[in-house]
Amino acid sequence: MTRATFLMVLALLASGCDRNSGGDAAPIATGVAATSASAAFADGAVDRSHDGEPLPGFIFSDPEGKRIDIAALKGKPVLINLWATWCGPCVAEMPTLDRLAADNPGTLRVVTIAQDGATAPVVKFFAAYRFARLEPWLDPEGKIDYHFNTGSLPTSVYYDSNGREVWRYVGARDWSNSLTTALLLEGTVR
Repeated sequence: MTRATFLMVLALLASGCDRNSGGDAAPIATGVAATSASAAFADGAVDRSHDGEPLPGFIFSDPEGKRIDIAALKGKPVLINLWATWCGPCVAEMPTLDRLAADNPGTLRVVTIAQDGATAPVVKFFAAYRFARLEPWLDPEGKIDYHFNTGSLPTSVYYDSNGREVWRYVGARDWSNSLTTALLLEGTVR
């Protein structure tokens, strides 16, 4: 696939993926193509209608069985990102989420939770990208997707250090821009 074709496909898909459209994993693009695709991200809206709601009480695991208790992540701001390997916009934004986590060590936790329903595609995806900071948390039953009830992937939900929701963003975005910096500041000045 040419770079132009890849960017065109991302532009068409950038509004988000319907959970019911899952299936085969999206082709794994090179880091260069995926990170160059920031122009294809759609402008989404920040949803603050759930402001103040607590972190949900879910426990997830990674492919090796390591567990994470989402409700116990209080203490620093947390960005939870729901994604899937079969979701083109999700795949496109993952490198920028990894950069966001790398640029904010100790001050922001970025938690990506795969909605694939199977472990193998997620393991393959993470092996191909070799992310520096992201971890492959799994939600094969879609518990947290159901909890957030946005009906679309990717969905990102930002919590302040007290574990209270600040905002949600539905759709793919480039997490390495100045708007992201301003949005994340909202969780520290409450």
